Amino acid sequence: MALYEHVFLARQDISNQQVDQLVEQYRGVLESNGGSVGKVENWGLKTLTYRINKNRKAYYTLMNIDAPSAAVQEMERQMRFNEDILRYITIRVEEHEEGQSAMMQKRDDRPRRGGRDDRGGREDRGDRGPRRDRDDDRPRRPRDNDSE
Repeated sequence: MALYEHVFLARQDISNQQVDQLVEQYRGVLESNGGSVGKVENWGLKTLTYRINKNRKAYYTLMNIDAPSAAVQEMERQMRFNEDILRYITIRVEEHEEGQSAMMQKRDDRPRRGGRDDRGGREDRGDRGPRRDRDDDRPRRPRDNDSE
C-alpha cells in the first residue's frame, strides 16, 4: 500500500464537531476499502488567501493515509459531492513525518528563512557593493509634461 498526505478545507460555518465527523466518515471509507488513517491534525480555522464559494475562512485538516490508490480515489470522489468540503489535495509520500507538521509547530520553533538580520536588513549583500538610491548622483531628467 502507498502512503499519502491528504489535506482538506471545510466550510467556515460548520463546527469543530462536524469537521471531526467528516474525518471519521472518510476514515470509514478508507478502512472499508482496505486502507488506514494514521495521524490526523486539525489545523483550525484559518483565513483563506482568496474567497472560495463565498467563504473567507476554512477549517484545515491533515490526514496521514496508508491505503491503496482505489481507496483514495473513492474518498476523493465522495469529497467532490460533499458541499462542506471546499478543496482537498492528496500527495503521495515516501514516508510520513514523525511528530507535528510544520503548521502545528510554534513560530519560534521553526528555522528562520529569508536572509534578514534582526533589524530587517539584508545579512550579506555579496559582491554587489553598497546600495545606492536611484537619484544619488544623477540629476533628474525633465519629462515632456513637466512644467518649469
